[in-house]
Amino acid sequence: MSESKAKLDGATIAEEDDGIRLDRWFKRHRPGTPHALLARWARSGQLTLDGKKADVSDRIETGQTLVMPVPPVETEARPARKGRPLTDADIELATGMLIHRDASAIVLNKLPGLATQGGTKTEQHVDGLLDALKFDAPVRPKLVHRLDKDTSGALLVARTPRAAAYFAKSFSNRSAKKTYWAIIVGVPDIAQGEIDLPLAKQPGSGGEKMHVHDSGLAAKTRYRVIERAGNSAAWVELQPLTGRTHQLRVHMAAIGHPIVGDGKYGGKGAFLTGSISRKMHLHSRRLRIDHPDGGAIDISAEVPEHFAASLDALGFDLLLGEVGIDDIVKGPPSKAAEKAAAKAHSKQIRKARRGERRGRTATSKPTDHVGKPKPKPKAKAKPGKPADKKPGTKKPLPRPARPR
Repeated sequence: MSESKAKLDGATIAEEDDGIRLDRWFKRHRPGTPHALLARWARSGQLTLDGKKADVSDRIETGQTLVMPVPPVETEARPARKGRPLTDADIELATGMLIHRDASAIVLNKLPGLATQGGTKTEQHVDGLLDALKFDAPVRPKLVHRLDKDTSGALLVARTPRAAAYFAKSFSNRSAKKTYWAIIVGVPDIAQGEIDLPLAKQPGSGGEKMHVHDSGLAAKTRYRVIERAGNSAAWVELQPLTGRTHQLRVHMAAIGHPIVGDGKYGGKGAFLTGSISRKMHLHSRRLRIDHPDGGAIDISAEVPEHFAASLDALGFDLLLGEVGIDDIVKGPPSKAAEKAAAKAHSKQIRKARRGERRGRTATSKPTDHVGKPKPKPKAKAKPGKPADKKPGTKKPLPRPARPR
C-alpha cells in the first residue's frame, strides 16, 4: 500500500502528556513504532497536530489532535526494545517503593530524585524498573501518569491494558483527585484559596520551563495553609484542578511563595537557611481514583526523610495535615480530622497569647498575674504617722534613762 493511500489513525493528547516531545508520546502509546518510520511520516507530512505538519521533536499540548498513518502489521507486532537487565539493587528499589497492589493497580511512593521516565542521560527511572513489579501478571505494568523527577509521593501504575485505559480516562476527565504537601517560603496573606493563572511554555527554554502568560492554557490550583513557622515558611496543602506541566511549582512562585528547594522557579530565594534541606519540598501525599473493578483507591504516601526532617525542624505537627481541603469543604470530617482541627485551634490560641504577652510593655501589671489572684495593695500611711520602714532597716534603740 502506498503512503498516500495509507489508512489514518488519530488520538487526542491527554493532560498527562502535556509538554512532552512527539516521539516520546509514541514511546508511551505506540511502543512498537520505529523512530525511522516516524521520521518518514513527518517528512512526508502524514504526521499532523491540529491539521498542521508535525515533527518528531515537537512539544505536544493537552487537547491537540494527532493524526498518523496506521503502521504495517509487522511493525505493530514488533516488541518494544528491551531495557538493561535489572540488578538485585534495582529490584529492591522498585519493591521498596510499593505501597499498594491489587489485580489492576500498583501504587508506588516514588523517591525524590528518581525520574518517572527515561530521557537524555537518564538511565535509572521508574519506567525502567517496572519489570520488577510484574509479579504474576501476564503483561508488564504501565505508567498512567507521572511526577517530576524531584517530586516524591504517590504514583499510580496500571497492571493491565484495561486498567491503563480506565485510569488514563480518569486523569483526563479530572475525576482523579491528587493532593500534594509542600513547604513554601513565606506565608500567603490568604490562608486558603484558589490560584487561577494560565500557563505557557517559556520561550527559549526548549519547552522545559513554564511561565504565567495570558495566552497560555487555563490552570487552577487550590491551596490551604496547614501551619506556619512565623513569617519565614509555611506548610501547605495543594490540589491541582488542572494538570499542566510544573503547575504547582509555577503557581506558588507566581504568588511570591516558591516551594522550598525549587531553584528553577524560585531562584536563590527558594532556599531556607539553617538545617533545612536544599532538596525539593513537594510531595504527592494522597491519591483518590475510581477502580476499574469497582470501589476506589484512596491511599496516602509517607513523606521522604528530608521532608520529614524539615517539618520537624520548623516545628510543624504532622497531625495537623489530616484536615484536608475536601474535609473542610464537604464535611463532616473524620475523627482524626476533628482531633487535628481541635489541636490546630488550640495551637493558634496559644500562639496568639504568646504574641499578646510579647506585645505588652514591661510596666503592664496584668501580665504578672495571669491565672493568679492579684496581691492586696499595701495600706497607705495615715497623716501624722510615720510610714513603715523599708525592709532591712534597723529601728533606733531606746535611749537609756537618766539617773535622778
